[in-house]
Amino acid sequence: MISFEQFELIGDTKVGVLPQQVNQLEMCREIAAAKDLEENDSSFMLVDLDKIIERFELWKRELPMIEPFYAVKCNTDLVLIRILASLGCGFDCASRDEIDIVMGTGVSADRLIYANPCKTRSFITHAMERDVRMMTFDNSEELLKIARLHPNAEMILRIAVSDPTATCPLNLKFGADPVLAGPQLLKLASEEGVNVVGISFHVGSGCNDASAYRNALQHAKNLCEIGEGLGFKMDIIDMGGGFPGAEHHNPFEKIAETIRDALDEFFPETEKRLIAEPGRFFAAGPFSLCANIIHATEVPASKITKDPKDCGDHGYMYYINDGVYGSFNCIMFDHAHPVGAPLFDVGRNEKYISTIWGPTCDSLDLVEDKKLMAKMEIGEWLYYPDMGAYTLAAGTTFNGFAKPIPMYVMSEELWGTIKDSSHISF
Repeated sequence: MISFEQFELIGDTKVGVLPQQVNQLEMCREIAAAKDLEENDSSFMLVDLDKIIERFELWKRELPMIEPFYAVKCNTDLVLIRILASLGCGFDCASRDEIDIVMGTGVSADRLIYANPCKTRSFITHAMERDVRMMTFDNSEELLKIARLHPNAEMILRIAVSDPTATCPLNLKFGADPVLAGPQLLKLASEEGVNVVGISFHVGSGCNDASAYRNALQHAKNLCEIGEGLGFKMDIIDMGGGFPGAEHHNPFEKIAETIRDALDEFFPETEKRLIAEPGRFFAAGPFSLCANIIHATEVPASKITKDPKDCGDHGYMYYINDGVYGSFNCIMFDHAHPVGAPLFDVGRNEKYISTIWGPTCDSLDLVEDKKLMAKMEIGEWLYYPDMGAYTLAAGTTFNGFAKPIPMYVMSEELWGTIKDSSHISF
């Protein structure tokens, strides 16, 4: 296997520290070539930790007034969490286990928000025991439940303002109507003596229409004024997630510009605490997946295209050692469309209609269909970039197939920027 001159520990995990920043594709080629020499065909995930730091720097450059609270559900990788913690990130947790994962790395309770609007009763009690106070609600039943179980909670009203074109719209499941239900919930909280400290929203995961943030902030301003009229100190605006994590037709810079303009319009010179809950923004790009072709078979192209006219053409079906029950669960759960390519230049120009299957015995385990690709051989590798968001976090070992092994690398320069961080101890 490939060797590194220097290893460092982040938690209990070894990280290869290199003289300069890696090229993810080239590093994956080196690792795969070393694995081939050992006849080791297990899939692996290269994790470029420099990219996490670069994304954090991009956030601070574009939205310096907003504190990022990483959405843990996106990817629970402990090295990712420790790096973000060392940079000063907060964390958006949705369950007891996520709270414990984050606090287990040394993060204090005041850097957490329990941002699930419908919480398990025992989880609320657990949050109280761990002194996690910031938490969301969007209905009267949740408000009264928390009032009974966690009287020290600092409640944040979540409203339903969404981009209907987002990859995963969320307002069908969560969020109070900002015009009708929002004021009523604030009034109920006042009557019950519950401490409401702000407003939150989530425009949807994978936002396509940046104007949704402006609409949400306008509603947040109105509700803050209502809350303050009821005697609440409305200190927090939580802008949720929706921020893109890789190449996207609506780039982060455009979304950030819309948010900055909206803040200038609705919260000029504000003293409120502004936070957001980016997940894929940090998690997607650092993770690159390399899967091995465990089987390849030639079929009539018509079997793939379902068009009888193609019966005389060649088609190929490939089976790789990761699939929709593993890293590619994002296809089903995150509406993702991963696009892979040969890891090495195969030197074959002619392309054929192809299908890429996962390794399990389930016919739903389909990774890519009707893909034009050069003919590949058993034992060759496919490379999938930007595979860190909603992949490993929901992956399983169904049918006995292992998850890909993560391999962590970073540059000496950026290791030096985080190793002495005062935010957390590695």
